[in-house]
Amino acid sequence: MDSKNKSKVNRSGVVGVLLFAGLVMMVLTVWADMFEVRLKGESRLLTRIGLITPTPAPLPEPTYDNLAELVVPTEGYTVPIKWGQVGQRLVETGAIDLAKYEENYGDPKYDELLRYLTENKDDGITIDKNNAYFWVNTLWALGLVQASDVLDKGIMGTEYRKDLGNFASTAGWTLGSKQAVDLYSSARIIDLSDEEQEMVAKISGGIYRPCCGNPTSFPDCNHGMAILGLVELMVDQGFSEEEIYEAALAFNSYWFEQTYVDLAYHFQTKEDKLWADVDAAEVLSAKYSSAPGYQQIKQEMGNIPGSKSSGSSCGA
Repeated sequence: MDSKNKSKVNRSGVVGVLLFAGLVMMVLTVWADMFEVRLKGESRLLTRIGLITPTPAPLPEPTYDNLAELVVPTEGYTVPIKWGQVGQRLVETGAIDLAKYEENYGDPKYDELLRYLTENKDDGITIDKNNAYFWVNTLWALGLVQASDVLDKGIMGTEYRKDLGNFASTAGWTLGSKQAVDLYSSARIIDLSDEEQEMVAKISGGIYRPCCGNPTSFPDCNHGMAILGLVELMVDQGFSEEEIYEAALAFNSYWFEQTYVDLAYHFQTKEDKLWADVDAAEVLSAKYSSAPGYQQIKQEMGNIPGSKSSGSSCGA
C-alpha cells in the first residue's frame, strides 16, 4: 500500500476513534443526568420521610444595616385599618388641638398626614421612619381619650386613680385642647363591646415596650398609650390576635429601632431564626420587649456590626 493510501486509512481511523469517544461521552452525560435526577428524587423522598435532613440556606450576614431593612423597612409597614372619622373625633373631643398639631408638624412632609385629622381616611395606616413621630402622638391621643376598661379597671384607673396626672402618658400630653386628666377614658371614639374590651385587655397585657417594664395594659407612657389605641382600633375592626401582635411589633420597631434590630440579631445568631420567622407575640413579651428583658439580652450579645445608638422619648 502506498503512502497516500496509508495516510487516508490513518485519518479514517482517527476520525472513527473520535466519533466513538464522542458517542461514549454523550451516553455517559445522559446517564449521569438521569442518575442525578434519580438521586434528587430519592433525596426529596428521603427528606419527606425524615431519613435525610436538608441543608438550610445560609442566613444573610447580620450587620446593622441588613437587619434594619428587615426590621424597619424603608417602604414602611401598612395596617389596612379604616381610619374613617377617628381623627376628626379626636379634634372634636379636645384630645387633639388642631392648631397645636399644625404648629408642631409644620414641615411640609406632614401635610398629607394632617389630613388624617380633617378628612375621612380609609386607605390604611403606613408607619415608616419619617412619620413614626406623628403616629406615636396621634395614637397616644386615641389611647388616652378612648373609653376603656384598661384605663378604668386596670392598674392606672384603680391603684393610681389619685395620681393620674403624674404619669408620662398624662402629664406629657400637651397637644390637646383639654387637660389630659380630663381627657382620660372620656369619649367613645370607638364603639367597643364588652367582649371586645376583654380582648383589648388580654392582648394589651402581653405587649411590652423597652422604655419600661410595664405592659400596654399599664400605659403609663406615650408608647404604651399609643399601642393601646392601635389595639383598640384593630380589635374593633375584627383583626385577629396574630395580626394585632404583628402590627404592634412593627410600630414598636419604628419607635425603638435599636432595640428590635438588636433582637433580630439575637434571634438570627442565637436561635437561627430570621426576623420574618419570629413569633410577634413572643418578641413583645416581657422576656424580650420589657426594659429589663431587653437589657439582659443586650448584655449577653454586646454590639452588632455597624451598630448605631438611638433612643426614643416618652414626651410629645
